[in-house]
Amino acid sequence: MAIHNRYDFVMLFDVENGNPNGDPDAGNAPRVDAETGYGFVTDVCLKRKIRNYVELCQEGEPGYNILIKPDKALNTKFTEAYVAENLKLGNKGKNQDDVRTARSYMCRNYFDVRMFGAVMSTGEDPCGIVRGPVQINFARSLSPVFSQDITITRQARTTEGRQETGETEMGRKSVIPYALYRAEGYVSAALANKIPESDGISEKDLELLWTAIINMFEHDHSAARGKMCMRRLYVFRHDSVLGNSPSHILFDKISVNVNTDLPPRAFTDYEIVVDRQMPEGVELLEKL
Repeated sequence: MAIHNRYDFVMLFDVENGNPNGDPDAGNAPRVDAETGYGFVTDVCLKRKIRNYVELCQEGEPGYNILIKPDKALNTKFTEAYVAENLKLGNKGKNQDDVRTARSYMCRNYFDVRMFGAVMSTGEDPCGIVRGPVQINFARSLSPVFSQDITITRQARTTEGRQETGETEMGRKSVIPYALYRAEGYVSAALANKIPESDGISEKDLELLWTAIINMFEHDHSAARGKMCMRRLYVFRHDSVLGNSPSHILFDKISVNVNTDLPPRAFTDYEIVVDRQMPEGVELLEKL
């Protein structure tokens, strides 16, 4: 088997004077639950940052390419798998053995395919579907957030026509003064082992995943996102493939409470309470 243990994990990260995940349907303002006022960050955003870190630190390392990135069309990459494996091109709806061979190639060569899964059944050279053993939920803020529009001054104009109306122009920037977010995730050993061992995730891949989560914001700083930090990473390690406890019971072991009467503006405005009494067969690992 590729891995022998199921894992569940909890991430706590915060943002200060920034926009952690803009919403294109709201002028790229921070994503907010309209009914409760709590902020959220999508799973797609979090996995993007993990992919970016892995690509940065494993650049050129065989087996650690990233499939989901804006360099080539996905179908082009699927065709490259057929070429690398000397398979007949234009295989859509024909030879399923070739599809399985191409899927194996994609799992071996692309970190995000074997970790997060991928739908690769498009185009004339399909590579099948991989159900990812690693899944992450939306992150949700621990308190309601206040999204503030800041007016900024732009000194440089883009066209001569706009330059004639003045030397500067006004712009807007949406930020959250402070928010602490919580996200939860899962690593299914049972799903991981559905992939042939030579193509599936390994303990090395898992360690890289934890490292990427801890460092996902360290090489992603920008003026728009402000100051973002991964504050805590709690990993629940089961001593079996199928697990020894439901994940929600383990997630309830980590509780976060506000300890100020004012709107939270720092990580120290929260108290983290950890119930260290684990169910039999589960070990709590504090990675950060």
